[in-house]
Amino acid sequence: MRKSIAIDMDGVIADVEAHFINWYERVYGIKVLPRDIIGKTESEAFPKDGAVHKFVVTPGFFRTAPVMKGAVEAVKKLTVHFDVYIVSAAMEFPLSLPEKLAWLNEHFPFIGWRNIIFCGDKSVINTDFMIDDYPKNLNYHKGTPIMFTSFHNANLNHHIRANNWDEVLELMEKER
Repeated sequence: MRKSIAIDMDGVIADVEAHFINWYERVYGIKVLPRDIIGKTESEAFPKDGAVHKFVVTPGFFRTAPVMKGAVEAVKKLTVHFDVYIVSAAMEFPLSLPEKLAWLNEHFPFIGWRNIIFCGDKSVINTDFMIDDYPKNLNYHKGTPIMFTSFHNANLNHHIRANNWDEVLELMEKER
């Protein structure tokens, strides 16, 4: 039987860090360097006027996020040996749902609608592996959690870590 993988969107296949940096500079004229936000929360990294919340409720934010380097190719490779599900806790921002679906259809057209899960609480996801950048989603996962490196989790080390998609592929090669 094939093993299953739940893969988060924001911060894992969608490069929201770069997107926040670009939007913050465009809206506020403040250039944030990736090295300056390591270990900070999103609201600490982009503190002006509740920028993070303002951005995520702005139409077009999720639809225009760049794809994480190597994500498309890696996810495509994973689908050969695993049942892959894209899982996003998108219910907090319901206006993001059509944007996230359109984004997935554009960048990951090989992921069928049955393998896309928009939810509110990822603790209900029962896959063999979960790749996510937020420890709160990984802490209660019943399978093997893999923390995808992001600026906000850089100082944490209580899960298996993957710094990029090449490292994810190396980890998963052992699990086939």
